[in-house]
Amino acid sequence: MTSTVPTAVQHTPATESPITMFGPDFPYAYDDFLAHPAGLGQIPATEHGQEVAVIGGGLSGIIAAYELMKMGLKPVVYEADKIGGRLRTVGFEGCDDELTAEMGAMRFPPSSTALQHYIDLVGLETTPFPNPLAESTPSTVVDLKGESHYATSVDDLPQVYRDVMNAWNACLEEGADFSAMNRALRERDIPTIRAIWSQLVEKLDNQTFYGFLCESEAFKSFRHREIFGQVGFGTGGWDTDFPNSILEILRVVYTEADDHHRGIVGGSQQLPLRLWERAPGKIVHWAQGTSLSSLHEAGEPRPAVTRLSRTAGNRITVTDASGDIRTYPAAVFTAQSWMLLSKIECDDRLFPIDHWTAIERTHYMESSKLFVPVDRPFWLDKAVDDQGNATGRDVMSMTLTDRMTRGTYLLDNGPDKPAVICLSYTWCDDSLKWLPLSANERMEVMLKSLGEIYPNVDIRGHIIGNPVTVSWENEPYFMGAFKANLPGHYRYQRRLFTHFMQDRLPAEQRGIFLAGDDISWTAGWAEGAVQTALNAVWGVMHQFGGATDPTNPGPGDLFDEIAPVELPED
Repeated sequence: MTSTVPTAVQHTPATESPITMFGPDFPYAYDDFLAHPAGLGQIPATEHGQEVAVIGGGLSGIIAAYELMKMGLKPVVYEADKIGGRLRTVGFEGCDDELTAEMGAMRFPPSSTALQHYIDLVGLETTPFPNPLAESTPSTVVDLKGESHYATSVDDLPQVYRDVMNAWNACLEEGADFSAMNRALRERDIPTIRAIWSQLVEKLDNQTFYGFLCESEAFKSFRHREIFGQVGFGTGGWDTDFPNSILEILRVVYTEADDHHRGIVGGSQQLPLRLWERAPGKIVHWAQGTSLSSLHEAGEPRPAVTRLSRTAGNRITVTDASGDIRTYPAAVFTAQSWMLLSKIECDDRLFPIDHWTAIERTHYMESSKLFVPVDRPFWLDKAVDDQGNATGRDVMSMTLTDRMTRGTYLLDNGPDKPAVICLSYTWCDDSLKWLPLSANERMEVMLKSLGEIYPNVDIRGHIIGNPVTVSWENEPYFMGAFKANLPGHYRYQRRLFTHFMQDRLPAEQRGIFLAGDDISWTAGWAEGAVQTALNAVWGVMHQFGGATDPTNPGPGDLFDEIAPVELPED
């Protein structure tokens, strides 16, 4: 059973324990922490009602605020744009409201078990996402160097694709102990996870993804490496990731984060929006019926933060775009960390100098998408040949190509209902190629490329509205889509991830906590946003003199037992 494109790993049978994003860097069971009836912890009654600034209203910020509110604190959320961050769902002008496009996160693996806790909590539904050759994807076309191959399963593709798949499997096994690590993660075998990963971190921190492939005997063929880069595994081509650290890629494949994806029905932005309005069943200090919305004037977050500083008593002072100045005993910063270098005037004393270095060295990936609404899922129509004979094939398929579009996804809402096409989803250099073009200019180039793959399909004739597009590197409050460490960046990521353990910091450098998926080990995945939000919640609770229940230790309580590998600085 596999839902990946041809070069994917052959996963452990479904009869074994399910996989979760449980390490390998910090093998803490966030899903168990959330599910425990004792809750996440409590603070002394004398601290109830204390205000805590939460900067950034994306998923990490809203979850941190929601959990701090449940403990009896008063989160004050600041958001420069709209609640949701990179969970951004938009509609199409003049089209039915149910027709939406996911400009940011759009597919979520079952291994995102902490994320799933909140999806279930707010009553959202998920549905299989049509990745290349996924079980729910009717068909896939792989188009490389002008040659197209139609497939409903990997067996329909030429042998060279299976050769590349086998090379990737062999490369992972011989160079990264894939099977042993995957099994240890399933079984939550912490000693084995740490034994394998500590050796790999030391060995591979300076290695690129591409260098890892080149060192493998299985990938000695340049042709195989080229095909692998263009087609990739799970969600498509990964050649844009070739310069990044191989450790980033291993985190993805070990935990099957790029497999069996599901989309959120109605759009992912509903998750933070519903949490914003949700009144928890169990809440301390606040009256029943209290929500994050009700704790904020007019039900809206404060505007963008323009200045952060430390003031007397080691408090955090926040200035926002309205000119309002407020001072807090604690703050959680969940926005893209580069905002601390550009959009926000910062006091150097906010963080230790080595943390500032880590923030400055954070490497963000560019990413762009363009969607169009169409009248119906016409791609399910059956094609005919030049003689008018039925071929049995869909007229259009989920498409992977080396052309400008790279990845095209077909998203339907049922037979004969209006549907959506993601004409192109690209990263890094491929994304930068679109940056100077308007939405309509992008659409024209994309339709031309797809017309070369599907010369007999009138895609334009089915479009019923204007395109919507995003280039995350051009978004002023993001400046990139997600973090991806370069070789040698492990030490920087460790500093950022472990920042919530503030007993290790001088007293004058405590009180502001970093969170967000770029602080996590799994940036680009909503699970990382959830995990670091929970770390920050533990940190704030600890600062206020609170504690977890002994039967449900938090990430800080177990930190010394499972702390990320620490590499020497000299």
